Amino acid sequence: MHFYSPCHFHFVGRVRPSGCPTDIKKILTMPVFLAKLLDRHGFFFLHFPSMFQIKDLHASLADGTEILKGLDLSIGKGEIHAIMGPNGAGKSTLSKVIAGHPGYKVTGGSVEFFGKNLLELSVSERANSGFFIGFQYPLEIAGLGNEEFLRAAIDAKHKALNLPKLSESEFKEKMDNAMQLLKMDSRYKERGLNEGFSGGEKKRNEILQMAILEPALSFLDETDSGLDVDALRIVANGINNLMNAERSVVLITHYQRLLDYAKPQFVHILINGKIARSGGSELALEVEKSGYTC
Repeated sequence: MHFYSPCHFHFVGRVRPSGCPTDIKKILTMPVFLAKLLDRHGFFFLHFPSMFQIKDLHASLADGTEILKGLDLSIGKGEIHAIMGPNGAGKSTLSKVIAGHPGYKVTGGSVEFFGKNLLELSVSERANSGFFIGFQYPLEIAGLGNEEFLRAAIDAKHKALNLPKLSESEFKEKMDNAMQLLKMDSRYKERGLNEGFSGGEKKRNEILQMAILEPALSFLDETDSGLDVDALRIVANGINNLMNAERSVVLITHYQRLLDYAKPQFVHILINGKIARSGGSELALEVEKSGYTC
């Protein structure tokens, strides 16, 4: 098993003596060590910038305990990444730090989203710029209707981006389509936000929010926890249907089972606050079989 951090090098073809690439064969994402190896043998590469890039990120709790210890991660458009790791490795901390949770302090490194310093943005600015977090433990807010919350969220995003406000019929159609995708009946519209929801219903409701807001990048923290087999398929189908060439998703999970339905191109193993290993979808199968010490 090779150790590397994924970087978006795209193989185009062999270089002529003049420096012009000949036959354009195929484009594929490959690890740095392989890119460098082929480059030494006369292959031509183009490098496309990532939509989201974390460099040497360090973050601590309020008491100074360091959780993230130099984490690097690069995500391109239209990609599904999975982050796996043992308990206490820093997976949930990573999503909270990126979201701007006040209980954590960034002590080093950078996080760029479409070329902007995400860490300098307020929580609402991060959300309106196209960043979404699906929480491991979604909050219940009694008295705030689910539909009311989603209407306010999409209106705030459109206002921040100077987009026209959705009409009532446009919003209703969007809401109904998303609920149909996730097999949620109309009762969920009027219920309080996650109020009295089961664990599986809360996770499905997170994907409903994702469907309404259409973020460019979603971090979904243990979306598979609390889901039975049928609910897992529904949630994964929702994620797959919301993917396109402009959107990316990061799945934070302990288990392979979600990845059977929402298949990642990249899998990263997070141990002791940093990415220890990265690879393709086969890495998740290896972990499932042998654990994180393989």
